[in-house]
Amino acid sequence: MLPDRHRPAHPGAHPAHGRPIIIFVTVCTAQRKPLLANGTAHQLLLDSWHQASHWHVGRYVIMPDHVHLFCTTACDDALPLKNWVKYWKSLVTKNWPQAKEGMIWQTDFWDRQLTSDDSYAQKWDYVRANPVRHGLTPRPEDWPYQGEIQELRWD
Repeated sequence: MLPDRHRPAHPGAHPAHGRPIIIFVTVCTAQRKPLLANGTAHQLLLDSWHQASHWHVGRYVIMPDHVHLFCTTACDDALPLKNWVKYWKSLVTKNWPQAKEGMIWQTDFWDRQLTSDDSYAQKWDYVRANPVRHGLTPRPEDWPYQGEIQELRWD
């Protein structure tokens, strides 16, 4: 039996038998404040992911109090995932228009590297349905705060 984790382990990205590295990341707001499901936050996140160029963001869903994304290294000497997430979170914070809201992000985040038993498409379908499960939209395709920046190829 695995121990119950209260803190993410961040084991690092490891090549999987010639398959690309795809990591599923969840980043939450501080105290789960519903700050993110709006056009301004969406654009800030997109801008920060483009600037934080050591990793490519594939598909993503922005919920009111957290972000789900899939990512892969963009170069051989990419920053460790933990450093990359810290960097783009700092870019969003620096450009946040409502400074009075205080701390935006939880200190840490959750990540899981997809393995050969995982299906990127199946994981995406589950994540994409998050706004429906939370009662925010009737259909996944109606949620405006989602997309794909880079195509991450699993095959």
